[in-house]
Amino acid sequence: MRILHTSDWHIGRSFHGHSTLDALAGVLRALVAQVREHDVDLVIVAGDVFDSAAPSAACYPLLTSTLRDLADTGARVIVTSGNHDSAARLGFQSGLLRDGIHVVTDPASVGTPVTIEDSHGPVHVYALPFLEPALVRHLWDDVELRTQQQTMAHAMGLVRADLAGRGGRSVVVSHCFAAGVEATPGVEREIRQGTLDVVPLSVFDGPDYVALGHIHGRQRLSDRVRYAGAPLHYSFGEADKPRGSWLVDLDEAGLATVVWLDLPVPRRLRTLRGTLEELLTHDRYADAAEDWVCVQYTDPTPQSDPMRRLLARFPHCATVMHLPGSARADDGLSYSHRVRAARSDAELIDAFLTHVREGEGAGAREAEIIRDVIGERIVAEART
Repeated sequence: MRILHTSDWHIGRSFHGHSTLDALAGVLRALVAQVREHDVDLVIVAGDVFDSAAPSAACYPLLTSTLRDLADTGARVIVTSGNHDSAARLGFQSGLLRDGIHVVTDPASVGTPVTIEDSHGPVHVYALPFLEPALVRHLWDDVELRTQQQTMAHAMGLVRADLAGRGGRSVVVSHCFAAGVEATPGVEREIRQGTLDVVPLSVFDGPDYVALGHIHGRQRLSDRVRYAGAPLHYSFGEADKPRGSWLVDLDEAGLATVVWLDLPVPRRLRTLRGTLEELLTHDRYADAAEDWVCVQYTDPTPQSDPMRRLLARFPHCATVMHLPGSARADDGLSYSHRVRAARSDAELIDAFLTHVREGEGAGAREAEIIRDVIGERIVAEART
């Protein structure tokens, strides 16, 4: 059996205020083409289908059309809910979906597989929706479920007990933070507090393959336990992470091969660093004109209206940060010392600028403007 493992579509997520719906639609069309090209039997979407528990109306048609197109390839589809999804909203139509599409959002279904046959016999797919301990402990009130680790361990116990009676090959789908993950700061809003909700890898012992969701970058925790990551880059922290999915083959004995399939990147993410003048004029940045750009400008002091100026060269500049290249030497003088040392209004203003601009006082043009303004004030006072 050939399986395509994808996750974390986050339909409806914005990127620094920009909609990603059109870009995601193009990437999902490429994913459907891969399913057809590689003759995939089963597509797994391991949670976080939507980015919000209350997605906008524009998000639903993209999910509907993608599921329909996947089913039209002849593949079966299994979708689970993640921590971003509303299980009720994602799953409310599950009973009305066409044959071959399974949307699993009910935690009461844990331990009951979707069984798919191939030439070697059955493959039992245990699709686990995101299990929030506080929301599911009433289902299993005979055990203590205070952390996700405890909850996932109990769920996998139910899976193994059911599988022992059925026999055959098996796949588990889960959305969680597993031990051994190399997390990227800013990539995902965590579903853990400290280390209490990190799920040990041993919890997933047993199945032939474990398809995980939640982490946005591709991760291999073992040959049989992997994250596929998100199909789009949703953060500059992800810029170096490939986008794609795992193509998993099961043979008669179990897991046979796992290979990575790249997905297209609609627009590259680049972080550019330099002085504002360099960024606006130097040829070495010319190839970033069509990229999503994060600018870190290194001028000693903040520059005026940097975003507007940068957008003229980089139309897809998403964020601007002022990160001075080096801190100025501390002269040891406090603001009060500078004020007491000032002998004129112009020097008083210069002392203020030196204090708030990391040691840089008024420039030549600024000093000229200050003198003009002070001169006008003195003339006005004399007239009154």
